[in-house]
Amino acid sequence: MEHILVAVAWPYANGPLHLGHIAGAYLPPDIFARYHRAKGNRVLMVSGSDSHGTPITIRAEQEGVTPAEVVDRYHLQFLDCWEKLGISFDLFTTTSTPNHARVSQDIFLTLLEKGYIYKNSVPQQFCPNCQRYLPDRYVEGTCPLCGSPGARGDQCDSCGKPLNSTELGNPRCRICDTTPLIRESEHFFLRLSAFQEPLRKWIEAQQHWRPNVLNFSLRYLDEGLRDRAITRDINWGVPVPVEGYEDKRLYVWFEAVIGYLSASIEWASGDEARWRPFWSGDARVYNFIGKDNIPFHTLIWPAMLMGYGGLNLPYDVPANEFLNIQGRQLSTSRNWAVWLPDYLETYDPDPLRYYLSANMPESGDTDFSWQQFYSRNNDELVATYGNLVHRVLTFVHRHYSGEVPQPGTIDAEGQALLDKAAATLDTVDRALAECHFREGLRAAMALAQEGNRYLESRAPWKSVATDRE
Repeated sequence: MEHILVAVAWPYANGPLHLGHIAGAYLPPDIFARYHRAKGNRVLMVSGSDSHGTPITIRAEQEGVTPAEVVDRYHLQFLDCWEKLGISFDLFTTTSTPNHARVSQDIFLTLLEKGYIYKNSVPQQFCPNCQRYLPDRYVEGTCPLCGSPGARGDQCDSCGKPLNSTELGNPRCRICDTTPLIRESEHFFLRLSAFQEPLRKWIEAQQHWRPNVLNFSLRYLDEGLRDRAITRDINWGVPVPVEGYEDKRLYVWFEAVIGYLSASIEWASGDEARWRPFWSGDARVYNFIGKDNIPFHTLIWPAMLMGYGGLNLPYDVPANEFLNIQGRQLSTSRNWAVWLPDYLETYDPDPLRYYLSANMPESGDTDFSWQQFYSRNNDELVATYGNLVHRVLTFVHRHYSGEVPQPGTIDAEGQALLDKAAATLDTVDRALAECHFREGLRAAMALAQEGNRYLESRAPWKSVATDRE
C-alpha cells in the first residue's frame, strides 16, 4: 500500500470555473485519485480556493464589495461544481483559514532564520491617482521579452515568463489607467539563486516528467534563477509575521503553494501522525496544474521545501497544456469560454468527463467544439461503451434473472477476447499510473469495440433459445 498525495492547483476565487480549468487541472487528478483508491492505496486529494490573489481584490473593487464577499461567493460555487461534476476531493478548503496562515508564517520564519529570506528595497510601481503601491497584477503593459501588449506585472501569458512590474513597457494602472511612477519600497526576498544547482541536480533526475515540464524547467535554470520578492504592499492576505511590517502581506505565489501542506494538516485536524505519512518516506506527491504554473511548482515550491527541510519534493508535476474553444484561445476577459456552471445546468457530467478525457491537452493544446462534444458522446460513449453495457446487462436480466451464469466451454474466439481484456487492464493500469489518461481511455474503448464485435458475431439473443448453456 502506497501513500499518494494528489495536490491540485488552487483556483482564484474571483470568477466561475470554465472548461479550460477542468481539462487542465481538475479532471486529471480526480481520475488519478480514483485509480489509486481502486488499487487500495492511501490517497489524499486536496486543494482549495485561492483567496488572496490580486484578481480577487480587483474584482472586489470593481463590484464595490469586500474581497471576503467575493471569495465566499465563488468558493460556494466551486463546491457545488465539484459535487455535480464528481470531483472527489478529500478536502477543498481556502487560503483564508487561520491554519493556512499559521503554516505559511512558519515556513516564512524558518526560511528567514536559515538565511533563505532577506530584506531589500526595490523599485515599485506607485499610482499617483490611486495614491498607493500597485501589486503586480494591478499593472499591465508590454512584455519586455515577447512584446505582447497585455502582459501582467507578475507574468506574461503569451510567453509564460514570470516578470516584475517594473520591467513592463508602457505600464498602466488596471484600476484607473494612469501611468504609474517608480518609488522604492522595502520587501522580503526569497533567495532563489541559492537553489540553482540543487534544483538542477534534482530536476535532471526526473526523467519520468512530461517533456514539456522537464524542458520548460531546465530552460529557466539555463537562464539563471533570480531572487524574487515574496511580500507586497496590500492589506488583503497572510500577514508578514515580522514586527514593523504589519502593512505588508505574503505574496500570493509564495503562500498559495504552501496550501498543499496546510490543507493536508487541516484534513488531519492537525494530527501529524495522519498527515506526515503523505509528506515523508516513500510517499509520492503529484502536483496537477496548468502549464502556466510550471515554474512555481518545479522551481519555486521545491526550493522552498529544500530550504524548509523534512518534507518530500514533488514526485511528478503532470502539467496539462491549454484547451481552446472552437479554434480560438480561451479568454475570460472577452467572455470566450464555456463556463462550468452553465454546462452543468444543461448536461450531465459524464459526457463532459468523457469528452475532456478523450481530448485532454496532455502534450499540446487541444480544442473544444460543441460538434465534437455531441459526436463523441453519441458515437463513442453511447454507441460503443453504452451499447455494450446495455446489451450485456439487459440480456443477463432477461434470460438469467440478473445473475451472470457459469460459462460453458470457451472457444478460441472467446479466449482471445478474455486475453484482450487482461492485456487491456495492464495497459490501462500502466497508462493511469503514468498520468497518460487519453491513452488509458483509448485502450478501454478499443476493448469495448472488441466486445461489441464479439456479441455481433455470436448473436446470443438468437442462440439462447436453442443452446442456453
